[in-house]
Amino acid sequence: MASPPSSPVGAHVPVSGGLARRGLPYADAIGAEVVQVFVTNPRGWACPPGDPEQDALLRARTDLPVFVHACYLINLGSPDEEVAARSVACLEHTLRRGAQLGARGVVVHTGSAVRGGREAGLARMRARLLPVLEGLDEDAPPVLVEPMAGQGQVLCATVDDVAEYLDAVDRHPKAGVCLDTAHMYGAGHDISTPAGMRAMLDRFGEVVGADRLRLVHANDSAAPCGSRRDRHAGIGAGHIGADPFAELFAHPVSAGVPVVLETPGPQEPHARDVATLKRLRARVRGAAER
Repeated sequence: MASPPSSPVGAHVPVSGGLARRGLPYADAIGAEVVQVFVTNPRGWACPPGDPEQDALLRARTDLPVFVHACYLINLGSPDEEVAARSVACLEHTLRRGAQLGARGVVVHTGSAVRGGREAGLARMRARLLPVLEGLDEDAPPVLVEPMAGQGQVLCATVDDVAEYLDAVDRHPKAGVCLDTAHMYGAGHDISTPAGMRAMLDRFGEVVGADRLRLVHANDSAAPCGSRRDRHAGIGAGHIGADPFAELFAHPVSAGVPVVLETPGPQEPHARDVATLKRLRARVRGAAER
């Protein structure tokens, strides 16, 4: 049996004090093979220009793929026009910064209708996101939409919701997906067994398409399945458990896709979680080679 393609494993790294100055030593200390960073305050609307020297140093690490996570406040489905305008401006800024870093993608939460129902929220999202996608250059990083855990009037939580969300933007080629395992679990996909993880990824391949999956956030969950709560835990320290994460490295939908941890830090727990995922990856490759 041929070995599955190797997914790089890493984490979201802190960058306060400089993208490269702080982020790179942290990445090396935890054994990261891929990183995710913020380029803005995740809980504010400010859009800082960045430091060209730090950008260049991060870009020079060609062995370390980079993903950017956009601000948490962005909500392209909002009924509030001021929030919507700020959301579009912040996403466009983050995409420009992602291009400056040579990022593989910019992750953005799929948002909420807030009120008035999902259909109206999806229509508002389409009217705002589609022009952003259409305006991207061919070499610009794609927008990676991240479904949520199902809280409130979120526009996207389950795998089937992801398919409808992409349909709403005409399956634009610049629209990819970032799956968060804790969000999937909170939304009701019971991935606490290898078979459950396999079933979720099977469904993703059927209704979304493997080519759309560009990044996985590997997080255990401190909240139970179907809780609609987003509570991350260290790998093996939550309701999902460690073993199901091996399926990410084996399944044809996710094999080869970069895996980034957003588990509780700081450095020592992150290093432990990176090592756990690497052991699971090695186990999968060993089984394939036997």
